Amino acid sequence: MAPSSRPSAFILMGGFGAICRNSRYLAELSARGLRILLITPGMWRAEVAAARADPEHPAYGVADVAFVDGSVDSEGAYVAGSVAAASRWRGEYDIVGVTSVSEVLVEPAALLADALGLPGPGANAGRICRSKYLQRWYLHEWAPASMTLPAGEHGTLTAGQVRFPAVVKPAGRHSSDGVVAVNTWDELRDCLASYPEHETVLVEERISGQEYSVESLVQGGRTVFASVTRKETTESSTSRFVELAHCVPNEREEVDDKLLAANAEMLTRLSFGDGITHSEWRVTEDGRVYLMEVAARAPGDGVLALYQLATGEAMEPVITRIALGEPAAYPPPRRHTRQVYLPHTEGVLTDVTVDWPGVDPAWIADTGVWPDIEAGSPDDPPTLRAVLVLQHRGARLAPLNSSDDRSVTFVVDAATPRELDALEARVRAAVTVDVRG
Repeated sequence: MAPSSRPSAFILMGGFGAICRNSRYLAELSARGLRILLITPGMWRAEVAAARADPEHPAYGVADVAFVDGSVDSEGAYVAGSVAAASRWRGEYDIVGVTSVSEVLVEPAALLADALGLPGPGANAGRICRSKYLQRWYLHEWAPASMTLPAGEHGTLTAGQVRFPAVVKPAGRHSSDGVVAVNTWDELRDCLASYPEHETVLVEERISGQEYSVESLVQGGRTVFASVTRKETTESSTSRFVELAHCVPNEREEVDDKLLAANAEMLTRLSFGDGITHSEWRVTEDGRVYLMEVAARAPGDGVLALYQLATGEAMEPVITRIALGEPAAYPPPRRHTRQVYLPHTEGVLTDVTVDWPGVDPAWIADTGVWPDIEAGSPDDPPTLRAVLVLQHRGARLAPLNSSDDRSVTFVVDAATPRELDALEARVRAAVTVDVRG
C-alpha cells in the first residue's frame, strides 16, 4: 500500500484543564512531528483561544480544535460531537492515535479508536468504564450492594429497600461531584430530590475501609505495569468524599497483593485492550476488596507527577506509546511520594506563603499549566518539590464539596515512608493560606 500523502495526526481528548495539568502529552506529540487535533468540552472555548494565541503556552501548536457540548449528568452527551469532528478530520489527516486524558471523553475516545482500528481500551470497555451502573452489572463480584435509579425513577425507592449508612452517586459525574453519604431515610430522600430527574443515580451500601487506587498500563490485553496508590479523603469529617492526599507507592505489601490480583481479574473481565486504567478500591478491616469504580484514563490530580517522582520516569510518553501501538514498559517505584491538599477556611483567598528555602508557591489558576516537577535521585534527602495554588487570588473559597473546591496542594518525596510522614508535617507548618472573610 502506498504511504498516505496526508499529514499524520493524533486526536487528544479531554477537559482542557486536565490537558494543561499534564501538558507533557502535548510536548510528546509535538516532538514526534504529529499534528495535534484537540477535542474538548465547549466550556473551555475562551481558555483554548487564549492558549492558541500565546506562543509560550504548550497548546500553541495545536493544529485544530473541536468543541463538543454536553453535560456530565446526561449519558453519551459528548459522543455525537466527537464523531462529527473525527469524521471531518479523517478526510484531512492520517489519524495514527487517539486517547482521552480525562473522564468526560473516555467513551467517545474508545469508540473513535475502535472504529479507526487503533489501539484503545475497546468500545465495550470504554462504555463500561464511563458508567457506574454498568460497572456494577459487569463487575458485580467486587461491588457493594447497589441499586440503580434510572431517569425519572428517583421517587420509586422505599425506606425498606436501603440499609444505612448508604452512599448516593450520580452515574456519570466525576471528581467526587454529587457523591454524598446519608445515614437516614429522610437524608436519602432529600438527597435524591436534589438531582435532575434525567440523571441516573446509584444508591449503595457504604463500605468502611481504607481507599486505594490501582494504576495499570495495558498493551494488547497484557498488563505491563501496575501499582497501588493510597488515598485520604474528607469522609471522616463530612458527608463528602473529596480526595485530600495520594501516596505512591502504597507501603502495605499484603494489601497490594490483594488489590493487584483483583485488578488484573477485573481487566480480564472487561477485555481491556490498550491504554491506562485508574481503578478505585476499598479494603475492609476483614480484608475484603470492593471496587468503587474504574476509569479508562490516567489518574487525575497530581498522581502522574507522583509516579514521575517515584520511578524517575514520566508516564505520559509511555501512555502515548501505547496509543500509537509502540512497545511500552515502565519501571517500578524507587522513592515514596505524596501529594497533599491543604484545608482552608471559607472566605476570599488573599495570599499563600511558603516558609521553605528555595520554594515559592506557583499560582497556576491563570493558565492551568502545572510546572514540570522533575524527579531527583533515589538517594535524595526528603524534598519538597512544589507548592501549587489552584485558585485565583481573590477567589472565594467554598467548602470542599468536590475536587474543584480545593485551593492549595504540595508534592513531596523521600526514601522511606517514615521520612515522608515527617516531611509532610514540616511542610504543613510552613505553608500559610491567607483567607479573609
